[in-house]
Amino acid sequence: MPEESPISVHVVRVTQFAQNCMLIVCNKTKKCAVVDPGGDVERIMDEARKYGVRIEKIWISHGHLDHGGGAKELKAFTAAPIEGPAIEDALWVSSIPQNARQCGMTGMDSFVPDRWLKDGDTVEIGETTWQVIHCPGHTPGHVVFYNKEANFAAVGDVLFKNSIGRADLMGSDPKALIRSITQKLWPLGDVSFIPGHGSASSFGAERQHNPYVSDAVLSR
Repeated sequence: MPEESPISVHVVRVTQFAQNCMLIVCNKTKKCAVVDPGGDVERIMDEARKYGVRIEKIWISHGHLDHGGGAKELKAFTAAPIEGPAIEDALWVSSIPQNARQCGMTGMDSFVPDRWLKDGDTVEIGETTWQVIHCPGHTPGHVVFYNKEANFAAVGDVLFKNSIGRADLMGSDPKALIRSITQKLWPLGDVSFIPGHGSASSFGAERQHNPYVSDAVLSR
């Protein structure tokens, strides 16, 4: 992110899947959006208190349990509206409790977003505005949150450092996933990003080195 970035990002790893829940903070207002509160809600709230920020939005990238399983509980504590994912993920959102039980996990709920998102929408936290980019492939309703001023994106499970999202799950589409990355993310330029799991990277680095979607690999 730029030196004088309008935002700060704090990662809280939640659930047995070590999912990167993010506290995205508007530096001017200290208002915070929680991205993908998959679970461990008390820990998320402890982190918000530690940084002295106010949770005012809940943003969901897609409907898998490790990304949305704690959204309902967090909303109950904060009254923050839930925005996202896209409505194409409604089945996955409604299936969170069942999928959690299959994984031996408890305390995860489905939710009804206050706002389903679609490509081209914007969301706001404090004085910052974020572009919503619909990036199907891992799930049909997956969205990415992008802030131009900070040159930063929260990409969920679309793209990872040296990898890409799984496309062998119910509702996944490997061709759509590659299109989402190459036609919707790459044109944004060398954007820094934090994925749903693992380490941060940048689109530029992945175009050079990612074994699945680097320019060299895709040109073969």
